[in-house]
Amino acid sequence: MISVIIPVLNEADGIVKQLQYLKKTAGNDVELLVVNGGSTDQTHELAIAEAARVIESPKGRAKQMNNGAKAANGEILYFLHADTIPPETWYSDIMNAVEKGFDAGCCQLSFDYNHPALKFYAWFTRFDVDMFRFGDQSLFVTRKLFRKTHGFDEKLIVMEDQEFVKTLKKSGAFVILNSKVTTSARKYRKVGVYKLQLIFTVVLTMYYLGIDQQKIVDFYFARIQ
Repeated sequence: MISVIIPVLNEADGIVKQLQYLKKTAGNDVELLVVNGGSTDQTHELAIAEAARVIESPKGRAKQMNNGAKAANGEILYFLHADTIPPETWYSDIMNAVEKGFDAGCCQLSFDYNHPALKFYAWFTRFDVDMFRFGDQSLFVTRKLFRKTHGFDEKLIVMEDQEFVKTLKKSGAFVILNSKVTTSARKYRKVGVYKLQLIFTVVLTMYYLGIDQQKIVDFYFARIQ
């Protein structure tokens, strides 16, 4: 069984659609865990109504995903952002990859906004280059490998997904699936496509330069307001 782990914070607008889609495309062979990081809207109640298990967790994506993994029953863990929809074949894609001997992997990326710059950005996610690995692409990993690598680094406020992928590759076989997830471009629409991509580029550079995590977060939020 695959356990889908969805970290959330105030995702009432989209969580029902996502959970219904996951159930429709996977049937009964899936466990849905919504890991709530302190939502103040109706996320918790809506998720319960869709037969998902809701796990309460301290805020922070790394903490939420680790807590979801601890509560999960599946032998395959699938980490999925609340504003991302996987391909219709996501369940079989993951199962087939594991049967072929892969311990972890992700999808390629697409956006729900037809903008040439976003298409260009998403195109690069087909390549096996660590700097192109982000949580929006979703991530599956066997429970065995997750335990071996001790999960996400909870000291990280940002880039926890990219750091974890690098760790996974050191201990297991990683694959980039041919299928694509579709993630929301709501932040790009709000901030501006080119402006936000530039901010992300600076954030990525700061991370690789070893800049303090809180300084990176402060930089990011000061510029997306």
